[in-house]
Amino acid sequence: MNPNSDSILIFTPVITNRTKYIFQLFFAELLGVDFQLSNNAEVAASFHGAVLNYSNQNIENSLQISPAGLLEEKGINSHKISFIDYTDHKVPFAVYSKASAFPFDPFSAAFYLVTRYEEYLPYIRDEHGRFSSSSSLAYQKGFIGIPVINRWAKDLAVRMKGVFPGIAFRFPEYKFLPTIDIDAAWAYKNKGMIRTIGGFFKALAAKDFHDIKSRFNTIIGIEKDPFDTFALMKELHDRYDLRPVFFILFAEYGFNDKNIPTNNKRFQELIKTIADYAGVGIHPSYASNSKPNLLASEITALSNVLHKEITCSRQHFLKLSLPETYRRLIDNDIKDDFTMGFAATPGFRAGICTSFLWYDLESEVVTKLRIHPFAVMDGTLLDYMKLDFKSAAEFIKPLIDEVKNVGGTFISLWHNESLSDDKRWKGWVKVYEEMLEYAVYKQLM
Repeated sequence: MNPNSDSILIFTPVITNRTKYIFQLFFAELLGVDFQLSNNAEVAASFHGAVLNYSNQNIENSLQISPAGLLEEKGINSHKISFIDYTDHKVPFAVYSKASAFPFDPFSAAFYLVTRYEEYLPYIRDEHGRFSSSSSLAYQKGFIGIPVINRWAKDLAVRMKGVFPGIAFRFPEYKFLPTIDIDAAWAYKNKGMIRTIGGFFKALAAKDFHDIKSRFNTIIGIEKDPFDTFALMKELHDRYDLRPVFFILFAEYGFNDKNIPTNNKRFQELIKTIADYAGVGIHPSYASNSKPNLLASEITALSNVLHKEITCSRQHFLKLSLPETYRRLIDNDIKDDFTMGFAATPGFRAGICTSFLWYDLESEVVTKLRIHPFAVMDGTLLDYMKLDFKSAAEFIKPLIDEVKNVGGTFISLWHNESLSDDKRWKGWVKVYEEMLEYAVYKQLM
């Protein structure tokens, strides 16, 4: 081994795929510094430069962090996790060593969160077969609203600078990325004769005469379709010089998949127009989770419309089952996925607000699939939290502040229909405008 004084040497008695992965995340991606690993205590003791001692051994002139043992394990095991108070939140994998720079093992804790270890263990599924936020360790211990891994990385940098002042860290800069899911491009138009007639009868049976009037006026061209908010979105994103990413449900009609028919020319023209000023990804259908062959056909169909490769995705209904969902995406050449977040609770499902490579816990390998966690969704605020539009706008700001403070990427998840300013979404255009303004303002600070 040829020690490099410009990098950090990390001593750990056992080098595993897990240690390689988590140190790459902390040091290369979150702290922007070169590092090298060694399981040789003599090499660590004689190294001319910064040494992180990830062990219970005594190595002079090093910063020591006591390991909790998770990174040395193999397989997926149930753990009785111990917690300890740290700054303003509880942290898992407490260690009880006076020599340790932290009262917990930040690397084991981060690995547990970012790999979604708990989602490989038995859990009670919600109505859509998902792992619910209330089952998560972060929710139960009250830190789901904090990107704790990013915080721990910055704390580690402070401690290392205190011992080794010459280290130069390159922290990531705060960014904002708005994303839009198109579950239904139009509320009434372009759905075909059978669905249009069926919609009228359904509204008539419910005695919803307002809906009947709106449907009729929209179809004959007197009123604009309420879900047709695409010009508004473009104007808002252009105002703040933002390039959003749209995820298109481009699938066969089904109970939970009710977008426009994929052969509809106006729908295809809309998608092409969007692709001129925004990123476009696939929104894999609800049905594709039980019929995996549909995923390939949906990606191919969308790719044929745009005449380019589709490499990013977000699951419809945020249906995510590990490791199956991500493996299927990889098999279909998806490189970036934006599903990582909870439907019922805002915050940080994986404890992080920076993109990261997915670690396949069953296979114990790092994959090339990059995960982009989102922090807040419109439906979460309205449907789960029951916030009005004024309260929702204020709720989002502290999440943006958290991301800004650690140099993360704030990703929002919105839908075209929630900007309709109609029915249950009355007033929510203002929420989106305020979020854009505040998030961009933070980016410019």
